[in-house]
Amino acid sequence: MARKKKAVEVEEPVVIQHIKTEEEIKNEKRLTALYSLQLIDSQVDKIQIVRGELPLEVEDLEDEIAGLETRVDKFVQETEDLEKLISEKNGAILDSQALIKKYEEQQMNVRNNREYDSLSKEMEFQNLEIQLAEKRIKEFAVELELKKSNIDQANAKLTERRTDLEVKKSELDDIIKETRVEEEELMIKSEKFEEIIDPRLLKAYKRIRGNARNGLSVVPIERDACGGCFNKIPPQHQMEIKMSKKIIVCEYCGRILIDLDLANSIEL
Repeated sequence: MARKKKAVEVEEPVVIQHIKTEEEIKNEKRLTALYSLQLIDSQVDKIQIVRGELPLEVEDLEDEIAGLETRVDKFVQETEDLEKLISEKNGAILDSQALIKKYEEQQMNVRNNREYDSLSKEMEFQNLEIQLAEKRIKEFAVELELKKSNIDQANAKLTERRTDLEVKKSELDDIIKETRVEEEELMIKSEKFEEIIDPRLLKAYKRIRGNARNGLSVVPIERDACGGCFNKIPPQHQMEIKMSKKIIVCEYCGRILIDLDLANSIEL
């Protein structure tokens, strides 16, 4: 008859819970505040992404309109200068014609051939002055027509761009109205978290965020990797991050790392 085997009692392993030190608690609070700020800023980023390229398009149109207005003003000034030159040349022609008439009258009373020839030369000179002035007037008139044509073209383009700007601004205003309340609430929350974060840490956060293409400065560890650049994080660093021993950054991308469980426990 087979003997009954005696049941073996298996002792459950004793789980030693790590008691966080005061410094670890402080670091955890810092990380919580930083990641909360990151979540808020990321939501603001999403709102701005909805606006797409519209703000840039509006800015580009405003710059183009300012440039066109400056060009039109320049053409108008050049037109006025040309009209002034034409007026001066017309005045010069009248002066030369008056002198010619005067010299003709003087020729009627000359005493010798030398005086007559001298007056004839003066008249010839004034006629040349008239011809030169008329030539310059024609040149100025051609240039004037070109400037007026440029003004008409620039004004037509200006009208077109102003219409485009009104349409783009209207589209942008509609989007801003839809998201204004949400964005203002988020900005208030963001400012509150910024007030409780150490200035040097906040400066580092903003610097990293400014350099990151996706705006992520604080990221959790997911599947043993950085949530920003997806490079593997050594187990020892993961343990330190989990225990919040200190603020640790990814050695590859420089982002601040936070434990996934801590990140998931944060509610805004």
